[in-house]
Amino acid sequence: MEVDEHVKTFVPRSLVLVGCASLFFASSALAAENSNSFWPLSGEYTADATYVGEGDVERNPRKKVSDFDEIDSDIRLVLTPRTKFGVLRLGAEWERFSFGLPTGAALPNTLQSFSTIIGLDMQFSDSIIVRAETQPGLYNSGLGHLFWDNFNMPFLIGGTYIYSPNLQLVLGVSVDVERKYPVLPAVGVRWKIAPQWLLDAVLPTPRLQYELTRDVSLYAGATVRDATFRVDDDFGVSHGIPRLNHAVLTYTEIRTGAGFDWKISPIVTFTGEVGYQPYREFDFYRAEVRYNQSVGAPYGTISLHGAF
Repeated sequence: MEVDEHVKTFVPRSLVLVGCASLFFASSALAAENSNSFWPLSGEYTADATYVGEGDVERNPRKKVSDFDEIDSDIRLVLTPRTKFGVLRLGAEWERFSFGLPTGAALPNTLQSFSTIIGLDMQFSDSIIVRAETQPGLYNSGLGHLFWDNFNMPFLIGGTYIYSPNLQLVLGVSVDVERKYPVLPAVGVRWKIAPQWLLDAVLPTPRLQYELTRDVSLYAGATVRDATFRVDDDFGVSHGIPRLNHAVLTYTEIRTGAGFDWKISPIVTFTGEVGYQPYREFDFYRAEVRYNQSVGAPYGTISLHGAF
């Protein structure tokens, strides 16, 4: 049973996977242009952290979870060796959502995933690039609960059509058998509107970008996080809703904000972003228990990312 206490326990692959299609743009994904003489492998990496301030969700007006914050951390490394079939994508990712929930809230304090990344980029012509990628791993609710029954293997297939150097079109589909809607399509566009303006309307981070200098860009846009996890075997009993034992939970959030990219070096970019989170949902869809956001919250993100 949920309460509105302020006592804290301190502590999204769906559309996000489809968004990987944004990495298709330009044939540099297949040209290994970022490799160098000091390091024999090429690849890409991301390490970011987000803090979301206090917000509320509710199942109904009498069942509300109030004033909880969130810390979201994500670390991703992918190596991209070339083969005669295309560019392999081999790596790993760790993602963790930690919520400062009030005591007694029927929601998990932690959602996390440990996954490998296995994929292939293929160039079928000068204008068409296709990616197939899967992320087999454990998607669960805490470090102490890493069991194989938390295994899942979402995957995506997507492609980019390079209409011109200034315009690329993206089409993709993601599949996750644990999701309420197992198959989801997505489309997007990347359009160089003017020398300093870029519209990158591709999930999970659609944005409008302005190049302030050679090394600094400003942008405004959104971030969509959506992922599916399994909670513990006794989660339902311990929270007063037995049907939530080992239940599948889809967590979704949308952030809108503005930020900057600072290219510190050829292989390191620092990103800072602030904004507001207008949407968040915890959906135990098979058990018909859903918590929707009733009060949003501000957020801030810092990130290091790049390619080598």
